[in-house]
Amino acid sequence: MNKLGVRELRARAIGHSFFRPTNLKAAIERLGFVQADPIRAPARAQDLILRHRVKGYRAGDLERLYPSLDIEEDYLYVYGFLPRRTWELLHPRATRTLSALETKILAVVREGGDVHPRDLEAHFGRERVVNAWGGYSKATTRALERLHHLGLARIVRREAGVRIYEAAPPPPAARTPERRLERIVLVFANLLAPVSQKTLQAIAAKFRRSLAPREHRSALRAMLDSGELESGVVDGISYVWPAATTYGEPLRRVRLLAPFDPVVWDRARFEHLWKWSYRFEGYTPVAKRIRGYYALPLLWHDKMIGWANARVVEGVLDVQLGYVEREPTSRAFQRELEAEIARLEAFIVPRRP
Repeated sequence: MNKLGVRELRARAIGHSFFRPTNLKAAIERLGFVQADPIRAPARAQDLILRHRVKGYRAGDLERLYPSLDIEEDYLYVYGFLPRRTWELLHPRATRTLSALETKILAVVREGGDVHPRDLEAHFGRERVVNAWGGYSKATTRALERLHHLGLARIVRREAGVRIYEAAPPPPAARTPERRLERIVLVFANLLAPVSQKTLQAIAAKFRRSLAPREHRSALRAMLDSGELESGVVDGISYVWPAATTYGEPLRRVRLLAPFDPVVWDRARFEHLWKWSYRFEGYTPVAKRIRGYYALPLLWHDKMIGWANARVVEGVLDVQLGYVEREPTSRAFQRELEAEIARLEAFIVPRRP
């Protein structure tokens, strides 16, 4: 077990996650998973995450290029986009018997061709059911979502944001649940590296029903013992990372990050590394918000110094900044801040003809 300091841990977290920008497919492969969120303030989370890691990325490129990327949409620990080889680790999921409606819709999906949820209304009506957020969705749409979750249907593309489905290919030759769980743990360990052992154990536990109910507690220990994972202690907290992890040096640049960026996602690690508490306040009542509806963490070199709220007003990006302590006064910071705001605007605002 290695002994690290907070500064080195911080540098590793930034240097590993912000690799040299590459093409879209390679970036998703390198990350292993990209969290999705539909809120656009100023852009969707998946686009905000990818813009730092993909050359010339523009908002909406992921959805536009999705059919050509050999990736899938699915629920890992949250909903998002992942390489097909990772998607295959999730299926088959433990399942209950399909309902009569799900069975009928699966037959329609397997007949061939793309299926828009609207296409099913003529066959099955427009009955509504309560969805996971307490609102209402069409029963046919919910059935399609259930088939997708079980790996029986896949999303082939989106039309105006609506998921279009087709039959999913059968999963490859089955690995043992224990081995699938270990591969999934490696995905998380790479995405969030260095990640606290406590966080990684909690994520692994989410798969206790669908994969290895008696093995999730021992998987991490077995991988540490085998050398697939390495560990180090900082301030009494055990952090882990894949043995082959590489780290670049944090660049002296400003980055405005998505609330769900891998560097930000683990709020406990965030507070340990930067000594202040960041919370996503999108669902917090307005009167109780401290930093804003969709505050973007502000990273300068290896320090998380504040946040920004950004929106497009009449085709121009408006950015309001806040700081944990005080705004840096160096010319280098001001120059980099202006450059980052310009990059964000070019990423969001449509090109003029």
